[in-house]
Amino acid sequence: MRGEHVVLVLVAAAHVDDLLRLRSTPEVHARWRAPSEGWPLLETGSTRYAVLVDDVVRGLVQYGEEDDADYRHASIDVFVDPAVHGRGVGTDAVRTLARHLVHDRGHHRLVIDPAADNEPAIRCYAKVGFRPVGVMRRYERDADGDGWHDGLLMDLLADELDAAP
Repeated sequence: MRGEHVVLVLVAAAHVDDLLRLRSTPEVHARWRAPSEGWPLLETGSTRYAVLVDDVVRGLVQYGEEDDADYRHASIDVFVDPAVHGRGVGTDAVRTLARHLVHDRGHHRLVIDPAADNEPAIRCYAKVGFRPVGVMRRYERDADGDGWHDGLLMDLLADELDAAP
């Protein structure tokens, strides 16, 4: 999948070392704790894409799907190399995946759930068109495993996707 700045390709063995290196950077590790054994190839439940910029792995974006017809929707998670923060890479990756989920996979609603204090991520998702729904208290375990922090639930309806400023 091609975005304005990124190319999203299904994660393959060739991407693993770069993704593990990025996941261990302090900025990413603070939000994405240590990976499980075999991540990202052996972990189930999500479809993962390497985020490429000029053929260099600059992050990961993934989605999960709820297939119950009464609640059908998809969720998105993303991390980006701190070296390219603030350059629109994350926004483009999320927008590109969101378009795939709406136009190709038929989802009418997407959700994303950043930490409530992760203002750069919240701004990124708002640029795509995600809107705050509410704060989920003590939603996610802290990276150090010792406590909990709040999460901000955001959603995007299909007809809002390309209407974002």
